[in-house]
Amino acid sequence: MAGYGARRPARTAAVTSIGVDHVRLSYDYLDAGNLDAYGSLLDDNVQVRRPDAAQGRGRVQVQRLHAEVTGPPGRHLLDRIIADGDSIVVTGRFVRPPVDVEFVDVFTLSDFGLLLGYRRYYYVAPN
Repeated sequence: MAGYGARRPARTAAVTSIGVDHVRLSYDYLDAGNLDAYGSLLDDNVQVRRPDAAQGRGRVQVQRLHAEVTGPPGRHLLDRIIADGDSIVVTGRFVRPPVDVEFVDVFTLSDFGLLLGYRRYYYVAPN
């Protein structure tokens, strides 16, 4: 059993590349409201944390979570994707009038390039 701070095995460049494709597709599928296609990108043990929803664990629960936070059509406008091993960071904006908010998503990949988890952060302007 791996202890705290133990390193996970390095991902191959091919798996990381597949993961980047899956991340890009995840935004396209969510924007189109195609939760079945979105679910095909998720690992069975996926975990999601967002400040605007309850934590989701497992493919079915994560799909349900996105059904609840997905309203009228919106669009993810991606600025940057940074990938290294099993981690992918995406910066961008989510626009669904009147909402226009900057976000950062931090993804973790499974050994097969599926989405094992992500955590979303929103930018909030200082007062």
